[in-house]
Amino acid sequence: MDVLERAKEIEAQGDRVVHFEVGEPDLPTPRIICDEAIKSIRKGDTKYTSSLGIPELREAISSDYRENYGVEVSPGTVIVTMGSSPALFLAMASLLNPGDEVIITDPHYACYPQIIKIAGGVAKPVRIYEEEGFQIDLNRMKKAISRRTKAILINSPSNPTGVILEPDLMREISDLGLYIISDEIYHGLVYDGVLHSAYEFTDKAFVVNGFSKLYSMTGWRLGYLIVPPDFVRPIQKLQQNLFISPNSFVQRAGVVALHSAKPKVKGIVQLFSERRNRMIGGLRELGFEIRYEPRGAFYLFVNTEKLGNSSYRLAFDILEDVHVAVTPGIDFGLGGEGYLRFSYANSSKNIDEGIRRLGVYIDRRFKGV
Repeated sequence: MDVLERAKEIEAQGDRVVHFEVGEPDLPTPRIICDEAIKSIRKGDTKYTSSLGIPELREAISSDYRENYGVEVSPGTVIVTMGSSPALFLAMASLLNPGDEVIITDPHYACYPQIIKIAGGVAKPVRIYEEEGFQIDLNRMKKAISRRTKAILINSPSNPTGVILEPDLMREISDLGLYIISDEIYHGLVYDGVLHSAYEFTDKAFVVNGFSKLYSMTGWRLGYLIVPPDFVRPIQKLQQNLFISPNSFVQRAGVVALHSAKPKVKGIVQLFSERRNRMIGGLRELGFEIRYEPRGAFYLFVNTEKLGNSSYRLAFDILEDVHVAVTPGIDFGLGGEGYLRFSYANSSKNIDEGIRRLGVYIDRRFKGV
C-alpha cells in the first residue's frame, strides 16, 4: 500500500505510472452482473438480508462447488460475507482461542498474520522455496506443529507465488487432523493443471472464496465461507454483531455471476494466460531467472537479489526512477525478501511498457547507460 500511495502521488503530479503492484483485475465487471445489481436497486432490493446471506446465493454457491469439485456442500453451511477478508476473520474469530497457532507458509498473503493476530491467534510460518516449486514441504510443516496448533492455512492458487497445491499434498495436509482454512479466492484463475478444493479432502475445512478476482468484482465486496456445521451459528452471531448482512443487491448480482457469467469468465482467464506468458517472456529477456512459472492467480514472484538486498528499497527505487510500481517481497514475510511481485492484471500494452521501463532502469543502474 505504501508503493500504491506513492504511485498515486506521482500520478497526481502529471506523470504516468505503470501498475504491477495491485492485485486487482483491470477489466470491468461483466455487464450481465452490473445489470442485475441495477435492476435489483430499482426494484427496491436495498434492505437487510439474513445474516447468512440470501438463500438463492447460498444455493448457487453450493451448486457451483458440486459442479466444479464433485462435492456436496449443504447451502446451510454457506455464509455470505462482505468480501473474503471478513470471511477469513470470521473463520479465525470463531475457531481460535487466545494463543492458538495457525500454520501459514512463508512467503504468504500479507494480511494473514494480522487477521490471525486480531482474532487472538499466533501465525506460525513454514518456509517454502522457489527451487521446490513453492510447494509445502510436509516434513517441515509437521515439525512446526505443536500442542497449541489449531489450524493450517493454505492458499491455492497462491498469492504471491501463483502456486497450485498438488492434490496428494492437500490430502496429506488434511490427514494431519487439524482444521484447514483454505483461501480459494483465486479459484477459476488457473492456466495449467486442475484445481482442488480443501473440501474434497476433509470435513474440517473452512473454505474462503468470493467474486473479486474471477469476476472482476473487487469493489463489490462479496465473498463467502463454507464451514463445518457446528460453526454456522457462532459465525452467524459474529456476522450479526460485526457486519449485520452483506449488501442485498450485490448478493443478487452474485447469483447471476454464478449462473450466467461463466462464458464471459472463460475469456478473462484466457486473456490472463496470454498476459502471464507475455510478462514471463519480457522479464526473462531482461535477464531475470524464473525457475517456477505460476499456474494460477495473476502474479509473478521474481528473484531480484542481483538488483539489491532490500526489496522495499528496490521497489521504491524503481518507482521513483522509471515510474513502475511493483510490490516488495518482504510484504509477504521474511521468505519473500529478495523477491518482487509483479501483477499481470494489466493490459498487454502496459505490460510491454513496464518491461521497457524496467530495462531502462537496469541499464541505467547496472550498465552505466
